[in-house]
Amino acid sequence: MTEERLDFKQMCARFEVTPRTLRHYEYIELLSPEREGRARFYGPREIARMTLILRGRRFGFSLEEVRRWLELYDADADGETQRRVWLEMADEQLRVLAAQRDELDAVIADLRSLRDSTAREGE
Repeated sequence: MTEERLDFKQMCARFEVTPRTLRHYEYIELLSPEREGRARFYGPREIARMTLILRGRRFGFSLEEVRRWLELYDADADGETQRRVWLEMADEQLRVLAAQRDELDAVIADLRSLRDSTAREGE
Protein backbone atom coordinates (compact mmCIF):
# COMPACT_ATOMS: atom_id res chain seq x y z
CA MET A 1 0.00 0.00 0.00
CA THR A 2 1.47 3.34 -1.04
CA GLU A 3 1.02 6.49 0.96
CA GLU A 4 -0.84 9.35 -0.66
CA ARG A 5 1.49 12.04 -1.91
CA LEU A 6 0.35 15.26 -3.58
CA ASP A 7 2.38 17.78 -5.51
CA PHE A 8 1.89 21.52 -5.03
CA LYS A 9 -0.80 21.90 -7.69
CA GLN A 10 -2.72 18.84 -6.46
CA MET A 11 -2.59 20.12 -2.88
CA CYS A 12 -4.05 23.48 -3.93
CA ALA A 13 -6.80 21.75 -5.90
CA ARG A 14 -7.64 19.22 -3.20
CA PHE A 15 -8.10 21.88 -0.51
CA GLU A 16 -9.37 24.62 -2.82
CA VAL A 17 -6.71 27.09 -1.71
CA THR A 18 -4.61 29.46 -3.74
CA PRO A 19 -0.90 28.87 -4.28
CA ARG A 20 -0.31 32.00 -2.21
CA THR A 21 -2.21 30.52 0.75
CA LEU A 22 -0.31 27.25 0.56
CA ARG A 23 3.03 29.05 0.34
CA HIS A 24 2.04 31.22 3.32
CA TYR A 25 1.28 28.16 5.46
CA GLU A 26 4.70 26.82 4.53
CA TYR A 27 6.38 30.16 5.23
CA ILE A 28 4.92 30.34 8.73
CA GLU A 29 5.88 26.69 9.21
CA LEU A 30 2.42 25.18 9.60
CA LEU A 31 3.29 22.85 6.73
CA SER A 32 6.63 21.27 5.86
CA PRO A 33 6.44 19.48 2.51
CA GLU A 34 9.15 17.17 1.24
CA ARG A 35 11.33 18.82 -1.36
CA GLU A 36 12.87 17.27 -4.40
CA GLY A 37 14.77 20.00 -6.17
CA ARG A 38 12.23 22.77 -6.63
CA ALA A 39 9.24 20.43 -6.39
CA ARG A 40 7.23 20.06 -3.19
CA PHE A 41 5.35 16.95 -2.14
CA TYR A 42 2.79 16.61 0.62
CA GLY A 43 2.42 13.27 2.36
CA PRO A 44 -0.24 12.02 4.77
CA ARG A 45 1.07 14.13 7.66
CA GLU A 46 0.88 17.39 5.71
CA ILE A 47 -2.50 16.47 4.24
CA ALA A 48 -3.86 15.85 7.75
CA ARG A 49 -2.34 19.10 9.01
CA MET A 50 -3.91 21.03 6.13
CA THR A 51 -7.29 19.51 6.98
CA LEU A 52 -6.89 20.68 10.58
CA ILE A 53 -5.68 24.15 9.55
CA LEU A 54 -8.68 24.74 7.32
CA ARG A 55 -11.08 23.36 9.90
CA GLY A 56 -9.59 25.67 12.52
CA ARG A 57 -9.88 28.65 10.18
CA ARG A 58 -13.52 27.79 9.42
CA PHE A 59 -14.24 27.78 13.15
CA GLY A 60 -12.66 31.23 13.47
CA PHE A 61 -9.37 30.29 15.12
CA SER A 62 -6.33 32.41 14.34
CA LEU A 63 -3.37 30.79 12.66
CA GLU A 64 -1.45 31.16 15.92
CA GLU A 65 -4.16 29.22 17.76
CA VAL A 66 -4.07 26.56 15.05
CA ARG A 67 -0.28 26.40 15.44
CA ARG A 68 -0.63 25.87 19.19
CA TRP A 69 -2.98 22.98 18.63
CA LEU A 70 -0.77 21.39 15.94
CA GLU A 71 2.29 21.68 18.18
CA LEU A 72 0.67 19.28 20.63
CA TYR A 73 0.80 16.59 17.98
CA ASP A 74 4.39 17.43 17.07
CA ALA A 75 5.39 17.15 20.74
CA ASP A 76 3.78 13.72 20.99
CA ALA A 77 1.66 14.95 23.85
CA ASP A 78 -0.55 12.30 25.35
CA GLY A 79 -4.11 12.08 24.08
CA GLU A 80 -5.52 13.49 27.30
CA THR A 81 -3.46 16.70 26.98
CA GLN A 82 -4.53 17.13 23.36
CA ARG A 83 -8.15 16.55 24.32
CA ARG A 84 -8.02 19.00 27.26
CA VAL A 85 -6.38 21.79 25.25
CA TRP A 86 -8.79 21.28 22.35
CA LEU A 87 -11.78 21.48 24.70
CA GLU A 88 -10.44 24.69 26.28
CA MET A 89 -9.88 26.24 22.86
CA ALA A 90 -13.30 25.14 21.60
CA ASP A 91 -15.08 26.46 24.69
CA GLU A 92 -13.40 29.87 24.34
CA GLN A 93 -14.16 30.06 20.62
CA LEU A 94 -17.79 29.13 21.25
CA ARG A 95 -18.00 32.06 23.70
CA VAL A 96 -16.49 34.41 21.10
CA LEU A 97 -18.82 33.21 18.34
CA ALA A 98 -21.89 33.49 20.59
CA ALA A 99 -20.96 37.09 21.45
CA GLN A 100 -20.50 37.88 17.76
CA ARG A 101 -23.89 36.31 16.99
CA ASP A 102 -25.55 38.40 19.72
CA GLU A 103 -23.99 41.57 18.32
CA LEU A 104 -25.04 40.65 14.78
CA ASP A 105 -28.61 39.92 15.94
CA ALA A 106 -28.75 43.38 17.57
CA VAL A 107 -27.44 45.09 14.42
CA ILE A 108 -29.98 43.22 12.26
CA ALA A 109 -32.82 44.24 14.59
CA ASP A 110 -31.71 47.90 14.51
CA LEU A 111 -31.40 47.91 10.72
CA ARG A 112 -34.76 46.19 10.29
CA SER A 113 -36.41 48.72 12.59
CA LEU A 114 -34.89 51.68 10.72
CA ARG A 115 -35.84 50.18 7.36
CA ASP A 116 -39.42 49.54 8.48
CA SER A 117 -39.87 53.06 9.91
CA THR A 118 -38.43 54.57 6.73
CA ALA A 119 -40.80 52.45 4.61
CA ARG A 120 -43.80 53.61 6.70
CA GLU A 121 -42.82 57.28 6.25
CA GLY A 122 -42.95 56.84 2.47
CA GLU A 123 -46.47 55.43 2.46
